[in-house]
Amino acid sequence: MPKMTPDYEVRLQLDPARVLNSEHELESDILEFFKVSEKPLQMNVQFLDKCSKDIYNAGWCVRIRKVEEKSHLELTYKKRYDIDNGNIDEVLARAKKDGFHGGDTKYEAQVEWGYTRQTLSISREKQVSHSGKNELELPGPSDSRKMAIKEEPDKFDDWGPGEDWGTKTLAKARVFGPVLAKRWIGEWKDIEVYIEVWPIPDAEGTGTEYIVEASFKTDSYKTALAGRINLTSQLQAHDWVLAEDSLKTKLILERYSCSNMTAENGD
Repeated sequence: MPKMTPDYEVRLQLDPARVLNSEHELESDILEFFKVSEKPLQMNVQFLDKCSKDIYNAGWCVRIRKVEEKSHLELTYKKRYDIDNGNIDEVLARAKKDGFHGGDTKYEAQVEWGYTRQTLSISREKQVSHSGKNELELPGPSDSRKMAIKEEPDKFDDWGPGEDWGTKTLAKARVFGPVLAKRWIGEWKDIEVYIEVWPIPDAEGTGTEYIVEASFKTDSYKTALAGRINLTSQLQAHDWVLAEDSLKTKLILERYSCSNMTAENGD
């Protein structure tokens, strides 16, 4: 079987102090820069893991997301591989040995390209029906666990030591979140760009930190390479970009403390 063929997502973290107004919305100058004309979409996001972060430490994440104007939940199982020194082919070969190959159309491969880091993510997304009290309501811990176990792919369930690793781990998982984020859709050089604002608890646990990220996707390595360089340069000229990588999932798992949650097997 051939290796997977990834697309590319360039992600740049923006300085919230420079690009957000007092209402934590995007400033008019950055809306103008990205030619944003529509109001933002809201999306509610949460992750499942144990307090010991067994899923994250195995290189996986399990995410439940509800996007405004969509009738279904998006349940995603994502495996991540760090890419060292830009050697994408080497990591694709490693993923192939793990069973992720080009012949399996149920999974999608993507190279996430930040300010300094590259990561290969391989995702399996499921669409799940859910009737909440409002458009953005997510399922509670018990329903989230049941849903994730019911829909889990074999590659996830069989990943860890022993039989049914995924099922056993999810059965003791807690919900990290939810995070009610906003997404503006704009463009840059005829490429669609997402600008997202994620409010998460700050490191002290007493306030809110706002993560702002601009991203675009392309099937072309050359477009991703040139676009990342050029967009970074233009954002730096406005003093908008942060010289660091965005690690939203890691921060959410760290900031939503297990000490504030209910027992592992209950709501």
